[in-house]
Formats: sequence, structure tokens, C-alpha cells
Amino acid sequence: MADAVYPATPAELAEALRHAASRKRSIALAGNASKHLMGGSAAAADAAIFTTALTRVLAYEPNDLTISVEAGLPWSELTRILAVNRQMVPLDPPFAARATVGGVIAANCSGPRRRLYGTARDLVIGMQFATLEGKLVQSGGMVVKNVAGLDMAKLMIGSFGTLAAIAAVNFKLTPAPEVERSFLLPFETLANAIAARNRILNGALQPAALDLLHPSAGASVGKPLWLLAIRAGGNAAAVDRCEHELAPLAAGVALEGAQHESLWTHIREFTPKFLAANPGGAVVRASCTLKEVEATVASFDGPVLARAGSGVCYGYFAEVAEAAAWLRKTGKRAAKAVIEFSPEASKHGLELWPSPGGDFEVMRQVKNLFDPANLLNRGRLYGRI
Repeated sequence: MADAVYPATPAELAEALRHAASRKRSIALAGNASKHLMGGSAAAADAAIFTTALTRVLAYEPNDLTISVEAGLPWSELTRILAVNRQMVPLDPPFAARATVGGVIAANCSGPRRRLYGTARDLVIGMQFATLEGKLVQSGGMVVKNVAGLDMAKLMIGSFGTLAAIAAVNFKLTPAPEVERSFLLPFETLANAIAARNRILNGALQPAALDLLHPSAGASVGKPLWLLAIRAGGNAAAVDRCEHELAPLAAGVALEGAQHESLWTHIREFTPKFLAANPGGAVVRASCTLKEVEATVASFDGPVLARAGSGVCYGYFAEVAEAAAWLRKTGKRAAKAVIEFSPEASKHGLELWPSPGGDFEVMRQVKNLFDPANLLNRGRLYGRI
């Protein structure tokens, strides 16, 4: 069994990495391990390092719309702190109740509002990370600006802890909208839903989120039809105008207050709930162009939840073998597809990421630069790294 270490400061985190690496001990790195079913299965390790004791807010400047926090701070706590000043980091990661800031960034998690606000690469303006050499590296800062040259922090986003350990993250913040309202538009067919989506995308007012739910997913919110879930925000006049422009598309419903929040919590946590209900199941993530969303969604037989305004589609399979079969048959024709979540016991026999793309060799070289002995989170990046 691996020795577990819980560093309380970034310096202790760096020392823990150096101590293990200097003895050629393999390392399992995690926050709260809320996403242990995501990506590949980390190989058995000699040492385990958890960042959950790193929970400080290092700097918060509400007037400058910036905050710096340690990697082990729970995402739910970051959200609570910012809400006091009606500010937010609108990533909407799943597993939000247990996820840590570092885990969200290392897994590059995002949710419905990525369409308007972007992903972690758009919201992270700086980072401190610890290397296997025991060094603390600062990349970026607390000023929102364009970065010239190589931004080392960007390498850590989505690396699943295979390069270094995130110690602290600096975010640019977004003011919360004055008014928010959600709309659920039902459609009998996928084609009709996509036609409505196209009209929304071509409109003057752009919603923060535009998600498409397959009827079996729509049933979870009481509508067993194709559903467009739309999140609009701004001043009252803008939100009212949005409602007026959506009215001709379908006989939908408008949600505010607690119902509005409940809807987006449900959509954000759809994957965790599905996995809890289907222990042998899997989730496929397929990224495609907006024109390809209709065909990609149609290729799934079961529940589908698609970011219809950004081209990220999630297919849900009650059995992992079904996900593997879809990937063999259809996934290689999709722009990018991975088995994002799968049972731990099945990971070693699965090809989780069949087509890593032409830049994969660069990723290997980066891994060799940071971790030439391949000690850190071996296999976590979809079994490829």
C-alpha cells in the first residue's frame, strides 16, 4: 500500500515530490479523488500525495476581478466565497460538491456555460506548481493580460497530474448577471431541435448555455422529448427580450430562482448521477463542429447530453462494452472522442483514446521533460501517458 502524504503548504508539496522522485518511487497524485473514474487508471504507486490540506485563499481582489487560491480548496467553497460579492468562475464542473480547485483544472473540467465564458484555459491567469525536482514554478500572475511565449500553466490544464503538482491557481473572475432565467424548449424530433438551435445561434442575443438533451435524458427533468435547455443572463430588459425571441420556437417553459438553479445543477451533475446509478456504465465524450452535432448525437442509442452551442457531446452507456463498441464503430469518425468515464476494473482492457491526434508526440516530449522517469500518475491521461 502506498504511503500517503498530505502537504499543508506548497513548499511541503514540492518537498514531498522531490523526496519520492529522488528515490525513484512512483507517485499517485490527487486532490479529493472525486473523478477517479475519469481518464485512465493510475498504475500502482509507491507513494500517494493528496493536496486536500492546501485550502488557503492567497489573494482576493474583488475590484480587480481576480483571486488566487490553493489547489486543495473545495470548488464549492470557492463558489461560496465569490458569491458574497456576486462574482464567479463559471466553469460548472461536475462532482462540484467534492472536487478541489486543482482537480478541476488538472482534469480540464467545464460545463454548460463554456459556450459563453470558455474553459479553464480562458479563465486561469496564473498558477504555481511543484515539480519532481522539488521546485516551485510560478507561471502568469494576478493581472488579466495576454501572455507572450510559452505559458507553462496551460500545460498543467488537462494533464491529469502527469507533469507536476498544481499548488495554487489564479483566476480572472466574472460578475454574476443581474438577472438570470432559463428556458426549456421541447421538440418531437432531433432535426427540429437542431433547427431551433441554429436560429438561436444566428440571433442577436447569445445565451450563456445552450444544451441539448436526448428524450431519455429529458425525462430526468420531466419532459421525455428532445429538449433545448437555454440559460440567459443580463439586465431584465435583455432577458425579457431573449424570452420574447425564443417564444416562436416552441411552447416551452421559463424557470427562475430555485427552479433555474435546480435545472443547471441537475445538468451539471448528470454524469455523476448516471455513474452512481450504473456502476458498470461508461460516458463517452465526442467533440465535433457545430454542423456535426446532429449526426454525432444521432449516433448514440441511449441518453445524450450535448453542449449544442460548442460541439461537445456526451453519450451515456449502461455497460462499458457498449461504449467501446460505439468508439470502434463510430468514434473514429468523430473529430475527437474518448471514453471519459469508465469502471476502474475495465480500464486496462479498453482503448480509451483511440485517436490522440498529430500533436500527441509533442505531449510525449513534454512528459519526458517534466518526468523523464515516468513516476507521476502513470496512465492517468487515458492510458496514453
